[in-house]
Amino acid sequence: MSIISNLKKDIKEYIKNAGYEVENLAIETSNRKDLGEYQLNDAMQLAKKYKENPRQIAEKIASELKKDERFTNINIAGPGFINISLSNEYINEILNDMNKDLFSNIDKREKRKVIIDYGGANVAKALHVGHLRSANIGEALKRLARLFGYEVLGDAHLGDYGRPLGFVVLEISKEYPDLPYFDPNYKGDYHELSLPITNEELEKLYPLASSKAKEDESYLEEGRIITAKIQNHERGYYDLWKKIVEISKADIKNVYDILNTEFDLWLGESDAVEYFDELQEIFEKKNLLQKSEGAVIIDVSRNDDNSPMPPLLFVKSNKTISYETTDLATILQRKKEYNPDEIWYVVDGRQSLRFEQIFRAVRLSNLVREDVILEHVNFGTMNGKDGKPFKTRDGGVMTLKKLIDIVKEETLKRISNESIKEEEKEDISLSVAIAALKYADLLPYRATDYVFELEKFADLDGKTGSYLLYSTIRMKSLLNKAKDINYEKANNIMGQSEKNIVLTLLELNNILNNSLDSKSLNEIAEYLYVLTSQYNKFYSENRILTEENKEKQESWLVLTKVVYRVNMLLLDILGIKVPEKM
Repeated sequence: MSIISNLKKDIKEYIKNAGYEVENLAIETSNRKDLGEYQLNDAMQLAKKYKENPRQIAEKIASELKKDERFTNINIAGPGFINISLSNEYINEILNDMNKDLFSNIDKREKRKVIIDYGGANVAKALHVGHLRSANIGEALKRLARLFGYEVLGDAHLGDYGRPLGFVVLEISKEYPDLPYFDPNYKGDYHELSLPITNEELEKLYPLASSKAKEDESYLEEGRIITAKIQNHERGYYDLWKKIVEISKADIKNVYDILNTEFDLWLGESDAVEYFDELQEIFEKKNLLQKSEGAVIIDVSRNDDNSPMPPLLFVKSNKTISYETTDLATILQRKKEYNPDEIWYVVDGRQSLRFEQIFRAVRLSNLVREDVILEHVNFGTMNGKDGKPFKTRDGGVMTLKKLIDIVKEETLKRISNESIKEEEKEDISLSVAIAALKYADLLPYRATDYVFELEKFADLDGKTGSYLLYSTIRMKSLLNKAKDINYEKANNIMGQSEKNIVLTLLELNNILNNSLDSKSLNEIAEYLYVLTSQYNKFYSENRILTEENKEKQESWLVLTKVVYRVNMLLLDILGIKVPEKM
């Protein structure tokens, strides 16, 4: 149980001793530090329940609290606000407890099995800046949920089964008509064939084919036919599709590796197709499938809808499977193979209607247990200075690789440490670039759009990933220089700047819990900056390694160690690696 949770438990006992019962005790961080570090506001609620004057209730409770040596400066303000501060002795005790076991200050939760769908990369297409947020938010939520004891599986959920792949195969057939994949008389093993196309070439094919399809109806129809051939596992076309997926997946993995994004499952839409017949049977038994203009649909509208809700397209008029249907089949697959308690979809907010349709169809069909939580963890867009989605200079969609390279070039300019060798600068500048990108992406509340300003977010000063890395590395360097000093225990945390750091450390449990509840990392990102800034202020005011008072020096080193460990923990949750130096 966290330190604050234990405090709440003890304070509830003091309130009970005063003659009152309170269920949900709230210990608020005070805005008036001169009055107290914390504030209890429960006297007003108790006054309504017990029909007594709130000030008198507060006085009785305060009288009980004064019996505890952990509390000091207990006073009552206004109609019954109880202000409390923590004694210096207790502050040192708290710091020592966190030094022994950092995780003792974090409340675990009831175990849940969660699948997080946060990839969404399309095979044979370049990852673009829109994939950055799903990767960053999803990866951080996975790590955060695991910290609380959840069993979490991260799924890349590759887009590998729709018309885009049909167009890619069509364009290959136009450019390389002599490939064995298109020879109906070929009897050899397709698996042993190599494809004379690089991933970079594959990424150029879909935009080219898509452009042709918009201008040529016959070309569009060819793409539809080939898509159907792939989905029907027709020999040659299906084997070429598998080769394309293999080549593209390797490149996608490489980009995600650079972003420190790791998936437990590398499944695609195609992996759920084997469940389609069973899925169709489930919906047929519920009489939910309707024919409409050659297609099959599901009516997911409700009487209380404030605006028209379009039906879910189950099977298209050309007999191919819709994206919504593969999502439903994927839910059935996940139920059968993993039986999760929750499924979170970390996907752009512009997909909210689609997920509403899917979730309604799931509930209508009882596809999963009633208590299984399905949640669309939506997010806004990363925009340029013009307030529009981030683009290249010529107005095109920027690839994720290009964005990483641009930020890396900017961070490379700022590495001025003379002890860093030239060959090390490349790796370090990449680490700093990823930190800058991730921190800037996770700092705003996930559902809001934000403006990415390269120079600002790569800066070593201010609220940036670069600043956090630099500060954390400096803490580690200080601890390394103090390795010959014995600093197992803190006894002399007395100054206000040190106390403020410990009080901020006490907020860690609430910050982590709030972040998981809101499925947003902005509170963690903000907390990291506040804690680091407080420590840097303390660091600039004191000369830790040359301090003559050994008790004070040892206490300061314990404080440094705990802050460093918290920083490392939270940076890891955000998916940010800390280089050895910068």
